Amino acid sequence: MKNNFNSFIIEALGMIIGCILASIGLNMFFSPHTIAPGGLSGLSVVLSKISGLSVSMIMLMLGIPLVFFSIKILGKKDAVKTLIGMFLLSFCINLTSPLSQVTVTNDVLLAAITGAIILGLGLGIIFRVDGSTGGTDLIALMINKAVPSIPLSKCLVCIDGLVVISSGLVNKNLETGLYSAISLYVIVKMVDFIVAGFDYSKSFMIISNEEEALRDAIVNDIKRGITIIDGKGGYSDSSKSVLIVVVSKKQEIQLKKLIKKIDKNAFIIVSDVHEVFGEGFSSISA
Repeated sequence: MKNNFNSFIIEALGMIIGCILASIGLNMFFSPHTIAPGGLSGLSVVLSKISGLSVSMIMLMLGIPLVFFSIKILGKKDAVKTLIGMFLLSFCINLTSPLSQVTVTNDVLLAAITGAIILGLGLGIIFRVDGSTGGTDLIALMINKAVPSIPLSKCLVCIDGLVVISSGLVNKNLETGLYSAISLYVIVKMVDFIVAGFDYSKSFMIISNEEEALRDAIVNDIKRGITIIDGKGGYSDSSKSVLIVVVSKKQEIQLKKLIKKIDKNAFIIVSDVHEVFGEGFSSISA
């Protein structure tokens, strides 16, 4: 019961902080320059420029029908959560609307990048706590549901692309559309960075003729477990063992030196790994 309450508090705080950051990025940096980096928020900025209505009002006018139309796709629980997130974001946008009158910078590129970082940080926190504020992804889901042959990713790209283009048309300036595209890219990267986590580990796949010596050294010196997979060389047609080990960033150099010392001809593949769960790493939090 206590864990459920703690999870609820964390999710609620994450949603509030995320919505506040997103609304600051939108009002302080995007709205003054009609930068619309895709999504429902970007579309609302464009329509606000045309109609004169507030961004928060337009978001609700567009978002609420979308949520109701997509209940069958989302399910009642997720639909309610999305609706709450949408109301919270709209409230925060309305609350921070005076910031749109504050001139932070006249450099549109700087505004596009800074706004994207703040908005992306806010959205990343929202997604990190499994929250949602709705948006054009609901339109993409409905299109994909109606026409399964159209991939969801292509639907999202087309919709966001149209929003980006519309920002340039409404502002009668092609550069505005380009700045919006830059913002969209930065937001996506920022969200990915926040959702994946600040900390990451390194995964090593090692093929060596000194398998036993290498295995013992990793277990005893670095104190990490190993998974061994039987493999076969495509060129040599000889049997090979593939050692798989995950280490922290701090242990990466140590492991490389160890491999070089034991078998300098070893074949190694190193990749970034996010959110490693299990013994020696984090426990599953979701």
